[in-house]
Amino acid sequence: MSMMTTPAQSPIQSYLQDLHREISENREGAVATYIPELARADPNWFGICVVTADGSLYEVGDSRQSFTIQSISKPFVYGMALEDNSRAEVLAKIGVEPTGDAFNAISLEPGTGRPRNPMINAGAIAAAGMIAGKSPEVRLRRILQSFSLCAGRALAIDEQVYQSESETGHRNRAIGHMLRNFNILTEPPEPVVDLYFKQCSVSVTCRDLGVMAATLANRGVNPLTGKQAIRGEYVESIISVMASCGMYDYAGEWLYRIGMPAKSGVAGGVIAVLPGQLGIGVFSPRLDARGNSIRGIQVCDSLSRTLDLHLFNLSNATRSVIRLRFNGTEVNSSRSRHAEEASLLRKSGGAIQLYQLQGNLVFSSCEVLLRSVLDSLDDLQYLTLDLKHVLGIDESACRLLFQLRARLAAQKRVMVFSRAGHLATLRRYMKAKLGVQFETDYQAFDDNDLALEWCENQWLQAQFPGGTHTGPTAIDSYDLFRGLTPEETQVLTDLLEHRSYRQNEVMVEIGAQAGEVFLIHRGSASIAIPLANGAWRRLGVFSSGMAFGEVAMLDGAPRSAVVRAETDVECHLLKRDDFEALDLAHPRIKITLLRNMALGLARLLRKATREVSVFDY
Repeated sequence: MSMMTTPAQSPIQSYLQDLHREISENREGAVATYIPELARADPNWFGICVVTADGSLYEVGDSRQSFTIQSISKPFVYGMALEDNSRAEVLAKIGVEPTGDAFNAISLEPGTGRPRNPMINAGAIAAAGMIAGKSPEVRLRRILQSFSLCAGRALAIDEQVYQSESETGHRNRAIGHMLRNFNILTEPPEPVVDLYFKQCSVSVTCRDLGVMAATLANRGVNPLTGKQAIRGEYVESIISVMASCGMYDYAGEWLYRIGMPAKSGVAGGVIAVLPGQLGIGVFSPRLDARGNSIRGIQVCDSLSRTLDLHLFNLSNATRSVIRLRFNGTEVNSSRSRHAEEASLLRKSGGAIQLYQLQGNLVFSSCEVLLRSVLDSLDDLQYLTLDLKHVLGIDESACRLLFQLRARLAAQKRVMVFSRAGHLATLRRYMKAKLGVQFETDYQAFDDNDLALEWCENQWLQAQFPGGTHTGPTAIDSYDLFRGLTPEETQVLTDLLEHRSYRQNEVMVEIGAQAGEVFLIHRGSASIAIPLANGAWRRLGVFSSGMAFGEVAMLDGAPRSAVVRAETDVECHLLKRDDFEALDLAHPRIKITLLRNMALGLARLLRKATREVSVFDY
């Protein structure tokens, strides 16, 4: 599996750039100095990386700057300990209760000496002691392999940081001896503590952290490579202790405010995990008094609030948010087009696209939509989002849709909504953002047919600025009369009856006897049927030069739909009796008319077949 491309013009990328620029102004905190080598970090380094569980990656700032993983290694080594032992064996030596203490607190249970949890140094050293391997070198190699699988690339130790940690790590050595005293470590503590120093000294980037976090979000499968990095049954245990203990004495407030299991490191890294949806990596060396990255906390807080990522405030998201997608070459509106227009729509219909969405629109599901739309911008000019099957939408999704609409508008592309009346949140958000321009700029339609017709009209108007077939159609240019000689056309002209209808006037009632075919000379008429819920379904629109009513005239059945004048209409009627009389006097005329009727019906049948095959109304 390869990484999905992330369009640079994505609103998500733009949002992260704006967030990075805003938070860069925060100069609070200081670089860690208790490990001398960490003090060499540039306090202005700052990177953000967000990776979705299906492999879309967004990164800004110093996302490729190397630093050491430090305590962010702890959940991953804990996961290895679970894999190498049973849960019961690990729980016997390492608890899972938060301490409220700092990361380097010597927090052991009275009597047993068991560390309170695997996120404090004591618990992490105990976890390192449970890694399987015949020698320290084998254990280290396995840790590097596991970390590399999670990051999607080969990782290595920063030897200078390791030496610095080893030279100053006396407190951790003391913890190791205490663990040996209580038989939590069953071998000499020095090699285990040394392994712990090395796991903390693995060199990573902010991008690596984002991918590692997304691997946890994706049940242990790296979303970029598709490789299983951590056994899925243990991921829930890893994420659980991250939620309760990952931010040390800030863990409770973190979970309350930000609501994503997380882990920090004193080199300035932070990871946060939203199970099933995404992982976040942040790097900024400026730390607060607790040893957490100040900018890292601010980024996660902003992402959580802005994108509604709190773990306990999630709707049921679905990765299959796109239920259906098609373009104008596959399905058109019910408005019948003249040959020139129909030909253009067939050739260039890819400019009109419709996405039918489903489920709940939240950040993660909306991100899938944005990526798909932005990947298809080469052809797209008009985008319709059909929201009938969307169960709910949160503010983060509204924000992303608004930003997508703005991004498309800046490129002279148009986004409209269809069947979105049940989503009051979307309408309120768009109205608040668009202000006085809402009434003109917010295009929303009650059904897809109207939305497609609007898009087609806009597209055709752009291609034919002067318009096509805007005036009356001469009788000899009627579609039904195609192939007739002038003399034959004159024969029919003498038989035609002229009628006029005002706009909105009913031209044909349901159940009426069919005794004629209508040929539109000027204007347009729509055909519709009533639905059980009282609404009307439009079946077609016919304009000047086109005919309707031929089926009922041929089989003599009552009319099955209502025909109403969309505009003022002038038309000609060919009566059934006159049509039948052509058998004897002008058989070639009747054969030509029948052929043209058959061709017209065949086009309608093909269109209906395409719609049934690709579209769910």
